[in-house]
Amino acid sequence: MLTRLLSGDGPRSLPLALILLAIFLCLALAPFLFPGTRSVDTAARICVFILLVASYDLTLGYAGIVSFAHTMFFGMGAYGVALASTHLGRGFDALVLGTLAGALAAAVFALLIGLFSLRVRAIFFAMITLAVASAVAVLVSQLSGLTGGEDGLNYQIPRALTAAQKYLDEPVLGVRINGKLLNYYLVFAASTALFLVLLRIVNSPFGRVLQAIRENDFRAEAIGYRVVYYRTIATCVSAVAAALAGSLYAIWLRYVGPDTTLSFEIMVDILLMVVIGGMGTMYGAVIGATLFILAQNYLQGLMGAAAAGLEGVPLLPGLLDPDRWLLWLGVLFVLSVYFFPTGIAGRLRGE
Repeated sequence: MLTRLLSGDGPRSLPLALILLAIFLCLALAPFLFPGTRSVDTAARICVFILLVASYDLTLGYAGIVSFAHTMFFGMGAYGVALASTHLGRGFDALVLGTLAGALAAAVFALLIGLFSLRVRAIFFAMITLAVASAVAVLVSQLSGLTGGEDGLNYQIPRALTAAQKYLDEPVLGVRINGKLLNYYLVFAASTALFLVLLRIVNSPFGRVLQAIRENDFRAEAIGYRVVYYRTIATCVSAVAAALAGSLYAIWLRYVGPDTTLSFEIMVDILLMVVIGGMGTMYGAVIGATLFILAQNYLQGLMGAAAAGLEGVPLLPGLLDPDRWLLWLGVLFVLSVYFFPTGIAGRLRGE
């Protein structure tokens, strides 16, 4: 049963299997294991970014397509939910309509970009996607009457998904059973299901063709595969998955702005997560997103505690100053690439 659920593509390594199981259980039980607003918010972000990074790995790791427009698709899903909730009210119909609209817009943009750009060399395609994503980000910032501009949009979601809605009067294991908990499990369940769908896609005949194109597109073309067709379809599927991740993020945050969904910094973060976890493995998205977001949220605090504990020791407190957390995050990234050139998941699988 588990093999079928994983599309016949298991971890292939006991250490990797244990790491993935630990991450899954921690995310599944996060509200009970790590009570507190910050920890649950971190777990929700991990769920969303696992899906987002996995969708990007479909194009980069499996199809060999370098794109810088992934945050654009992510933002389309998020703004779809935000605009629908703003104009249609706080019903579930607004969430569904906004999610579908965002996914459709992402698919159409990805199709147009693919048809007109995937015939050029890889570096030129990357530059085209970067230009399109930058233009969309500027447009969203300038259309303040519609998108809220740089301030973004705040909106209401159904009461059933907010902390105001209580389902049980008494806490269970110290956790209040309310709409916020339901919201978290909506994000967790949807992200898990969509991740398994992507895993199935990459292990289907379509996914095998993508890997053949990645290894040698000229040979794939020579034996009869339409390379542009397959790459375009992969781009569209990846864009839709990214838009759905953006919709889940918007439902969780109840706020959407250029900095939270469309910024180039998020695109760089996604790329780092793919590289750290391992390209072309899907499981690398799980490890990369988990490690990176945990580092973003807790590395600064850990460094502050370490600096305080080492007070009086020459040099070390200064080096571990919390303001230098980005420096150490970069060091950790360099070390991970040096010791795990194929990513953590790739190394553990012996690839």
